[in-house]
Amino acid sequence: MSTAPAVSAETARHDVKLTVHRSTDQIGGNCIEICAGDHRLILDVGRPLDAPGDATGLLPQTMDLESPASVLISHPHQDHYGLLEEIPDHWAVYSGDATEKLIRLTASITGKTLDRSFRHWRSGEPLAIGPFIITPFLTDHSAFDAFMLLIDVAGRRILYSGDFRAHGRKSALVERFIANPPPGIDVLLMEGTNLGSDKSTTSESELEDAFVPFFRETPGRVFVAWSAQNVDRTVTLYRAAKRADRTLVVDLYTAEVLELLADHGRLPRAGMENVKVVITSAMARMYKRKGMSGFVDRMATGGRGISARALNGTTDRWVIMLRESLMRDYARSGVVPTSDDAWCWSMWKGYLGSLGAPLVDWLAAARPVHLHTSGHASPADLRRFAEAMQATRLVPIHSFTWDSDGSDFPAMCRLRDGEPLLLQGERGEARSVTP
Repeated sequence: MSTAPAVSAETARHDVKLTVHRSTDQIGGNCIEICAGDHRLILDVGRPLDAPGDATGLLPQTMDLESPASVLISHPHQDHYGLLEEIPDHWAVYSGDATEKLIRLTASITGKTLDRSFRHWRSGEPLAIGPFIITPFLTDHSAFDAFMLLIDVAGRRILYSGDFRAHGRKSALVERFIANPPPGIDVLLMEGTNLGSDKSTTSESELEDAFVPFFRETPGRVFVAWSAQNVDRTVTLYRAAKRADRTLVVDLYTAEVLELLADHGRLPRAGMENVKVVITSAMARMYKRKGMSGFVDRMATGGRGISARALNGTTDRWVIMLRESLMRDYARSGVVPTSDDAWCWSMWKGYLGSLGAPLVDWLAAARPVHLHTSGHASPADLRRFAEAMQATRLVPIHSFTWDSDGSDFPAMCRLRDGEPLLLQGERGEARSVTP
């Protein structure tokens, strides 16, 4: 694991100030600043999860928007990058290559234009930005291309966990990190999403094993609601469908996600056995308005695509992607769920009341099942990670319950939004500064 780089005498004179502008007492909306002399890093510019969709002016008021800064985006979830449009044009933006692709894809789907260039890092390769040396480490999370960030500056070492888990398809990355952590961490900025919760943290492999009998025992079709950008879940469903001798049916957006990421891993794609793309009228029109008629045509030919009406077939063993917009097209095509069918909500149950409510009535005749696992680390894995890092202090973020459920974590240094922590003098010396 990375050792601390040598520090020049001039750089070592800098005090390092860390300010969590937002996320000390909430999930998402991360905006964190590290300042050394006149140089600043911003770790994520997240949109708060509870912000109305059309709300603007959401950057924390404690952030200086005039001085130069470099922004590091840890992964492509909106609660970590969703305010990119609001940051000044002169701020540089860094991320993984796949992260930029997914951010731009999301912008295009929502009809927005992201007029900004990105600079990319590679996992495990140090990157110099002013006095900062940033080493990104690919990690396990429900978001594809998620990174932890190790920041060395002025003889201090800060580790930003970003969002992570230890039960997904990249769990080995986290286990190796725990087994061989970076030495000499002064501050661990660590998420705590699942503290105090009872969310399932079964592994994606175990989830796959649970889907297989569910698929085999259902006499009719299986409708599944999941996030297209949760690539781990797409892989889980594809592997389970293949084992159960079924065909996974995805929409055009999911097919585009998988094509976009083809160079970043062995993923299921349109044209492979046991994968079909349903060409629904509403989504086809959207892609054509984007000037992507060629993509629609390619997905519809060569055995890749099927119509929504084809999902009426009683002899075909489908696992069918489902969301409200797809449901409307299915219904118009005469697709009617029956008692032979089943459906699965493969997202957090808390979203079912808002995102899934319209589906429940339409699927009333079908058997309901909830099979899901969290995109975030279990409370036990959070403790295990914190103990392994042996940081001088742990600054908790990205949770509502650190005060009630995190008191037994090692070296806790509880900050509030906008309250700076000044790291000065020799390694390990720090004091909190009233803003």
